[in-house]
Amino acid sequence: MTTDIASATSTAHVGVAEAYAWCKEYTKERAKNFYYAFAILPEPKRNAIYAAYAFSGLVDDIADELTDRGEQERQLASARARLHGCYRGETEGPLFVALGSAVREYQIPPDFFEELVNGVEMDFTVNRYETWDDLYKYCYRVASMVGLICTSVFGTKLDPMAKTYAIEMGIALQIVNIMRDVREDAERGRVYFPAADLAAHGLTADDILACRYDARFAAMMRMQGERAHDYFARGRRLRPLLDLRSRMCVNVLQGVYAEILKRIEAANYDVLNQRISLSSREKMTAIGKLWVEAALVRGA
Repeated sequence: MTTDIASATSTAHVGVAEAYAWCKEYTKERAKNFYYAFAILPEPKRNAIYAAYAFSGLVDDIADELTDRGEQERQLASARARLHGCYRGETEGPLFVALGSAVREYQIPPDFFEELVNGVEMDFTVNRYETWDDLYKYCYRVASMVGLICTSVFGTKLDPMAKTYAIEMGIALQIVNIMRDVREDAERGRVYFPAADLAAHGLTADDILACRYDARFAAMMRMQGERAHDYFARGRRLRPLLDLRSRMCVNVLQGVYAEILKRIEAANYDVLNQRISLSSREKMTAIGKLWVEAALVRGA
């Protein structure tokens, strides 16, 4: 991903249309779930979402793909500075030209991006979590902020709970990410499951790092799944507050991740000896069904 980081942070002069096209291709290459989920949006909103995702992907790659701590810190500081530039109208390179256009068009609060960067920065210094409250803070920053950025672009009906629902949907998606990616995170020395949850099932961080699959692990994962189901149920209340196309996007995202959770459960939570995912064909089939389902959700 270092090539993507270099191209994203290029200082080359590009036009807005070219910049949005770059973000679209970046999103398609890096995260097809997100790419197809947002494909049904009107082009201006779709472009803005792809730009926001590209920024999220950039900072995530800095944390995950770079190995030198000093370089990680330098790259993240540069990304943060250039983010600030977007709000001053100072942009260069495809990612930031597109992002600058998006934040101006949709008045996305800078605090959402700031908190996202703060969450990614936690991966530099924190690789263990004592309690769910500790992990919640991380999930809130790296996932719920993406939800809030998206709803800024979508627009919602005037409901004081819309922000809360978007936050809760983000938490649900991040829990599923953590459950799915246990092995990959362990290879990076990270254990996201709270120590309190591990201890309640007779596990330690060393068991996770060693990728030991047994009944204790399955029981602990079941606990995480139940937590995810709870947040999905809360987050789905966002859907009636969105227009049809935005609702279809959100329904695809939550539906694909809910299906991944379902498959993790069907595999008795064994994510250590196999990668739980949907094939491209399965994703496209699911997306069609989820679009239709979203159309049947009654608006508030």
